Amino acid sequence: MEAFFDQARGLYNYWIVIALMMAGLYAVMARSNLVKKVIGLNIFQSSVFLFYISMGKIEGGTAPILTGNPDAVYTNPLPHVLILTAIVVSVATTALGLALIVRIREAFGTIEDIELAAPGIGEEEREAAPLAGRPRAMRR
Repeated sequence: MEAFFDQARGLYNYWIVIALMMAGLYAVMARSNLVKKVIGLNIFQSSVFLFYISMGKIEGGTAPILTGNPDAVYTNPLPHVLILTAIVVSVATTALGLALIVRIREAFGTIEDIELAAPGIGEEEREAAPLAGRPRAMRR
């Protein structure tokens, strides 16, 4: 039993990946606020980044620079390069998502997905003023 706990402590970064992934997934699934959903997606993406970086590290490995030692163990730099690209894509996706949320707030007056998706709410107001249910850009 002690060997199990020693091995689990040695893989703490994977436990952190699992915790971050579940926290991000919970934030996306359980929250109705669109900003909180975007934050949950960022937490989830961060866990994936940590997972790939953890997989790319070799214990005792060095940077892939030839030193003349034939017994040298090198760490593959490809996962790290891919994660740098993924971080840039993540920032751009987050910026786009937040910009869309701002536009949704301007058009509909809310960022709660339950209020955006509820079809029966406010029908009396829509019948009284036919343009009230449309986004502001379509009212012109």
